[in-house]
Amino acid sequence: MRTPNVINIQKFSVHDGDGIRTTIFFKGCYLNCWWCHNPESQSFVPEVMINTEKCTGCHACEEVCPEKAIHIENCKQCTDRTKCKACSSCIDYCVNNAREVVGKQYTIAELMKEVDKDYMFYEESFGGVTLSGGEVMAQDMEYIEELLKKLKRKGYNVTIDTCGFAPQKNFATVLPYVDTFLYDIKLMDDEKHKKYMGQSNELIFTNLKYLSNHGARIYIRIPVIGGVNDSDEEIQSIISYLKGNISVAQVNLLPYHDIASSKYQRLDVTYKGQEFTVPSKERMEELKDMFQKNGFMNTKIGG
Repeated sequence: MRTPNVINIQKFSVHDGDGIRTTIFFKGCYLNCWWCHNPESQSFVPEVMINTEKCTGCHACEEVCPEKAIHIENCKQCTDRTKCKACSSCIDYCVNNAREVVGKQYTIAELMKEVDKDYMFYEESFGGVTLSGGEVMAQDMEYIEELLKKLKRKGYNVTIDTCGFAPQKNFATVLPYVDTFLYDIKLMDDEKHKKYMGQSNELIFTNLKYLSNHGARIYIRIPVIGGVNDSDEEIQSIISYLKGNISVAQVNLLPYHDIASSKYQRLDVTYKGQEFTVPSKERMEELKDMFQKNGFMNTKIGG
């Protein structure tokens, strides 16, 4: 069993399934979405995030780095990420808190301890625990299955938030323990999908059909990206596919925002989302109306 890395355990979450939830964000995903709100979750290994605005060029991190991955240039740090092993040595010596390591391993017992702290909120709000990412379905399934078993023994409602790009056998493994799947659909056009996410969408739709055929409760989540998938044609193609193939309990339309763009700079990664636009409230209502007119009455904006 391999222990995956976790980037965050978010308490009192109300946007990752029903009720009040504890959401565990696992690190690592096979997709590389241009608009990803959590770019620090894409790699499976720990990474250093750096806030250069806080750096005063004091040389402390440079002097302590065992890999000689850091040097000071124009009174600001520069990190060679090909050398950096995210060992945390620089974190301990940064007096300005300009550096942090994202990605920490938790034993299943440690995660359960965190989850158990919030059980009273689950009971009162009909909430529970959500496993998210990154991509939880791309993690070690022996670990994930054991975690799910322990959650269900406690009687917790379990939701999995997934992009769907993972081996089908992984979905077969978790299916008996999951109450709801939050399942992303971003684009029907496969070439666009390859462009903006780096992978074909064929496996995603195969897994979605598998879950539907096996009676899973599915909430379809569509990030609405202005200039990418917000046209009538693209939305109608998603609607047509769902009507003919998938049993859908709820549809959530999630308007694009760029509030995470600063994270890319902190990872020394180029943000590609400058060309995208935020859909207006009026446009989001129009898209919601399209779904409802096609029979998807339980369609919400946000969530």
